[in-house]
Amino acid sequence: MLDNILSILIFFPAVAGIFGFMIQKDSMRAYGVSVATIEFALSLWLWFSFDSDASGMQFMEQVPLIEAFGISYIVGIDGISLFIVVLAAFFTMIGIASLSDTKNVKNMIITLLMLQMTMVGVFVALDAILFYVFWELSLVPMLYIIGAWGGPLRIYASVKFFLYTFAGSLVMLVGMLFMAYFYYQATGVWSFAILDWHRLILPENFQLWLFLAFFIGFAVKVPMFPFHTWLPYAHGQAPTIGSVILAAILLKMGTYAFIRFSLPLFPDAATFFMFPIAILAIIMIVYTAMVAYAQEDIKQVVAYSSVSHMGVIILGIFALNVEGITGSIFLMIAHGVVSGALFLLVGVIYDRRHTKQMSEFGGLASVMPRYATIFGLMLMASVGMPLTINFVGEFLSLIGFYQQSHTLTLLAGMAIIVGAIYMLSAYKKMFFGEVTNEKNKNLPDLSKRELLALIPLSVITIWLGIYPKPVLDPINNSVESVVQLMHDKSITDEAKSRIPNLVKDIVITRTSKEAQ
Repeated sequence: MLDNILSILIFFPAVAGIFGFMIQKDSMRAYGVSVATIEFALSLWLWFSFDSDASGMQFMEQVPLIEAFGISYIVGIDGISLFIVVLAAFFTMIGIASLSDTKNVKNMIITLLMLQMTMVGVFVALDAILFYVFWELSLVPMLYIIGAWGGPLRIYASVKFFLYTFAGSLVMLVGMLFMAYFYYQATGVWSFAILDWHRLILPENFQLWLFLAFFIGFAVKVPMFPFHTWLPYAHGQAPTIGSVILAAILLKMGTYAFIRFSLPLFPDAATFFMFPIAILAIIMIVYTAMVAYAQEDIKQVVAYSSVSHMGVIILGIFALNVEGITGSIFLMIAHGVVSGALFLLVGVIYDRRHTKQMSEFGGLASVMPRYATIFGLMLMASVGMPLTINFVGEFLSLIGFYQQSHTLTLLAGMAIIVGAIYMLSAYKKMFFGEVTNEKNKNLPDLSKRELLALIPLSVITIWLGIYPKPVLDPINNSVESVVQLMHDKSITDEAKSRIPNLVKDIVITRTSKEAQ
């Protein structure tokens, strides 16, 4: 079964979703939770069967699809993608289990299972066309989730989300076609296999243009400044489960793709654009943090906070060293856990009061102490409090970029402090002081179903904040191979100087130890 476990992880939710049409509406929630739990158990089995000491792809499967053009069904997984797949399975399970009573809950669960197929497919695809198919298919379920179950502006938000991301993806597709053409020119054989493309060493001018083509597609998905304007609308109008999946998993597609495609394929271009992208990332951190501080809607505060933290992830990726990239991948996981939990918490209070305006609350700590405690924990994690999960990723990302620029890293570090200001301000407005609104005096605290979703997230937040080694080690091994590949493929002196030569470093370290 392990020989085909990735295909099972991809297609099992979709097949179960199709069978879901035959399930009675009253039994659909139990069916959905059962399917998602099996998927999560399979992802854990994948994790436990994964060789953490290996740096290459594992559990690979390959089936030719269009041999004349080198298009194949190729899937595989390494430390970079492993935990995002586990996170996708975990949040689908949590999301379905925590679904409040909503219209057409059966259709919602089927849509979530279809979305899960596309998410897993993106993170394990090793053929560019296969990757693109899953990448584009992921737009359809999310478009439906926002458009069918969203707020008053749901149609505008869903269409804007679709058009932005679809337009960026078309530019990325052009870049993929050119990469396949260059591979054909070099070898006489067509191939869209990403691992085949890793063998190509392109001239710097080709790298620059292709990097930009891929960059547009990935930057819109992240979303990076100034392509971020679709996200506040999508989050603001999406139902709770839509915001949770969007923040926890879908945004990570863009940052993951930078590591899977942009860095190993275009190392010289990545070095050339390092500082412009770093400046955009710092603008993301500062600008969206300031906008978050000005919001009166708690969901918008969390939404803009999400964009701000994605800026730190981008900064870590373009540190172009093991510390920064490893930190950025860990922060993707941390951001998924914390932002997903925060959106779930916002959904809890919205279900009770049907408002997200912070001015409608105040003094909730005395009325809903369990809710206030978990919200406070996630708030502390969001601002990067030591011994919480975000701190590990932010620290490694900043340490990585510090090796490239002391000044920009200092600016980014100071900007993160703004996050503490707006999050603490929001917490003060909602939870401290007297209960002045009569509607808030008898609000029920977290139910067993809500605690079942939030307690595991709280445990993960503290556990990986204190002991991140089980996750960091597999990530680090795979990142080392990517960084070494970048160095080996670099053709400019600037790239050689900024991308570490790990083999050389290891030899020097061993020699030093032998001398001692």
